[in-house]
Amino acid sequence: MAKYRLDLPQLSENLFLTDGGLETTLIFQDGVDLPYFAAIDALGHEVGKEALHRYFATYAQIATEMGVGLVLESPTWRASSDWGAKMSYSSEALADASRAGVELLERIRSEHETAESPIVISGCVGPRGDGYDPTHLMTQEEAERYHATQIGVLAETAADLISAITIPYVDEAIGIARAASASGMPVVISFTVETDGRLPTGETLQSSIEQVDLATENGPVYYMINCAHPTHFDEVLEPGSGWAKRIRGIRANASSMSHAELDEAEELDDGDPEELGVQFRDLRDRLPHITVLGGCCGTDHRHIEAIARACLGSLAKPAE
Repeated sequence: MAKYRLDLPQLSENLFLTDGGLETTLIFQDGVDLPYFAAIDALGHEVGKEALHRYFATYAQIATEMGVGLVLESPTWRASSDWGAKMSYSSEALADASRAGVELLERIRSEHETAESPIVISGCVGPRGDGYDPTHLMTQEEAERYHATQIGVLAETAADLISAITIPYVDEAIGIARAASASGMPVVISFTVETDGRLPTGETLQSSIEQVDLATENGPVYYMINCAHPTHFDEVLEPGSGWAKRIRGIRANASSMSHAELDEAEELDDGDPEELGVQFRDLRDRLPHITVLGGCCGTDHRHIEAIARACLGSLAKPAE
């Protein structure tokens, strides 16, 4: 049973962390092979399941030690039908894996949650295609039909909300928001942007958020930005503007490289955790309504700790 679906605690003014770069951590630090960058595949073997449990438990420990909330994304970013077909998953196997991903986070919550550190379970949905370079653009109606299956499965689990992560264009975001609404699920839309602060298809953040809100009657509970470095979008966020106030969360990349450069890089660029923490603090000084803070590609527990310490002024000892 979902615990927070009807009353999401991250909608308060309290600070919430997220986890970091799940896929990059599993691949580059744990040596887990992920076909098509799909973390859901790790649920199919013991090494992967142990790595996933260790990964999520690390962030739960950070949150409880610092006395802040935590939003954890299920490892289902590439658990939709097209990606499942690439990995030879049947529709039943794909649904079972999605359920298992949420069940893993339920265990993490039961092991670590405290009154001061609520743990919200987010059912993660990713783009149908490449989040960096969408080549097949769906209509709003096509996107709703496509994503409804995965969202329907997640709605039957203990997931508290749906988070659509690394969404590259407006019509897909609208379709996801409508599918989530039809399933009775709160939804967060997280856009990715290029180094100019625009979506990969060229839309501005402002235009994208305003279009989705108009088409869905302000359907998303809030918006996020992910898979981009703060230097890519900080200058386009307008303090005090209505559209910018709809952005509550940031999950930043460790690296300031462009998506194209990251795709071509042979080694992981994990950036500077302390510098990233300062950039988050500076961002929140201008936009204090952004309260859900975390990482994306290249980040790990060091980056999330640095972000928390910078934004909380915490003197907590970094994890080993």
